[in-house]
Amino acid sequence: MKEFCIGIDIGGTNTVLGVVDTNGNFSAENSISTKKYKKIDDFIEALNICIQESLDSIETDFVLKGIGVGAPNGNYYNGTIEYAPNLNWNEIIPLSNILSKKFNVPVVLTNDANAAALGEMIYGAAKDLKDFIVITLGTGLGSGLVVNGEVIYGHDGFAGEIGHTIYDPNGRMCACGRKGCLETYASATGIKRTVIELLNNSETKSLLNEIPENELNSKDIYEAAVKGDKLALEAFDYTARILGLKLADSIAYTSPEAIFLFGGLALAGDYILKPTKKYMEENLLKIYKNKVRLELSGLMGKNAAVLGAAALIWKEFD
Repeated sequence: MKEFCIGIDIGGTNTVLGVVDTNGNFSAENSISTKKYKKIDDFIEALNICIQESLDSIETDFVLKGIGVGAPNGNYYNGTIEYAPNLNWNEIIPLSNILSKKFNVPVVLTNDANAAALGEMIYGAAKDLKDFIVITLGTGLGSGLVVNGEVIYGHDGFAGEIGHTIYDPNGRMCACGRKGCLETYASATGIKRTVIELLNNSETKSLLNEIPENELNSKDIYEAAVKGDKLALEAFDYTARILGLKLADSIAYTSPEAIFLFGGLALAGDYILKPTKKYMEENLLKIYKNKVRLELSGLMGKNAAVLGAAALIWKEFD
């Protein structure tokens, strides 16, 4: 009889899940909108239905070993989501306890970027590494730090929030309630804000002028950059300069061998990767220069966060 677990990635826009075996193979995948649900009870009901539908779609006999969850502000120690700024529910949500009672299996929950880091370590480009960082560039900026082969959680479960380190204390308002957090500049939504500012304060002609603000996304910006759009290229350079600076700071804390970029904005490839590497090197202390690889995730095209969430369960059983 096959053994499966469920990996769930709760994002600010969508929630994606997969039924995964020990080798990282998917037997079922499903998703629901996250931002659609204004009340947490409605979201949990929809999530329960989504999980059950996925399990019902599997035709072979199997045993469900557990459920792993990656979520913004996920607390590994308590199994709770706590005041996540990119979700609609500004409260403490005991999601592990709720899902465990519903499906009668162990549930392990952590920060979504920690889950992505675990997925990178077990299934991706960090298989042979013990010290690395994963940066997820999605609705916000998540980060998972691995030191000596272990994900760093800190004493309270919230270590490694690089996206909420301050770039400019008088800068952009962040959903967390503070100003100038890194994720307001370096994320899919951050680069959109940069483009809107440039469009409003520049006479440079741009393909992006033709797209309504409420429809503009990071893919549009990338496609414009590919066509040589000066404003789009300027937006990528501005984003990379800030991201590179803050990654240089992060390297000073853990001295990783590599940093991996994952998520929607990372799909821009060299348009974000090369300038970020340049600015990172410019800002590094001399002892760190030319030592840290900056690469795209080895799980691009797959769902690292879902695989990582699933790996939480396999790791618990190990």
